[in-house]
Amino acid sequence: MMSAPHEVSRREARRAAVFMLFQWDVTGRPLGTLFEGEPDAYTQRLAEAVELRAAELDARITAASDEWPADRLGAVERNVLRVAIEELDEGEVPLEVVLDEAVTLAKRYASDDAGRLVNGILGRIASEAAGARSNRSRGGA
Repeated sequence: MMSAPHEVSRREARRAAVFMLFQWDVTGRPLGTLFEGEPDAYTQRLAEAVELRAAELDARITAASDEWPADRLGAVERNVLRVAIEELDEGEVPLEVVLDEAVTLAKRYASDDAGRLVNGILGRIASEAAGARSNRSRGGA
């Protein structure tokens, strides 16, 4: 009998999604083929959503990083940003939590500088998204 994947915290699921995406990004192998164990449902859904939208997410990262192309960022930073933007777009996780978790992951698995970079890029993306929501609520474009 096959056991169901155990439930993990959102923090653990985010970390696992970043790892799955890092492996996919660096090796070009299908998503999840190098992942050890069975990912939980949140990890799987988040990683698949990012995989489907990677080009769009990368364009947003590039636009928010003073035209520093997403493909020139480290693979850890790029995938932390992709996961964070996906979560921001979904709107289920509060902005402060998304920012804190992304910065923590970048610092832990890349560097303190990576944490500052991720914070700056996500801050710009979150500000732009808030401005767009405000325009829509006022009847703008």
